[in-house]
Amino acid sequence: MAFNDKFFDKVEKKSGVGKNTILDLAKKLQQNDLKDEGTLREVIQTLSKMTGKDVSKDQEDKIISAVVNDKVPKDMDKMF
Repeated sequence: MAFNDKFFDKVEKKSGVGKNTILDLAKKLQQNDLKDEGTLREVIQTLSKMTGKDVSKDQEDKIISAVVNDKVPKDMDKMF
């Protein structure tokens, strides 16, 4: 899936996280197993710090469950 600058602009506007930061995180994700709970927790915590949004343990558990059980929307553009 190719993302254009319009997509990154939407994400940055909503989150304050720039394109290069997103691409760096995406590269890290590609090099790790997204079904691994430890990797997912690290990514969630990294995103939490980058965006300045607190993620509770309960929210973190729900996100991990959704990712591990393939319940994440496939169309990323609709999420933003």
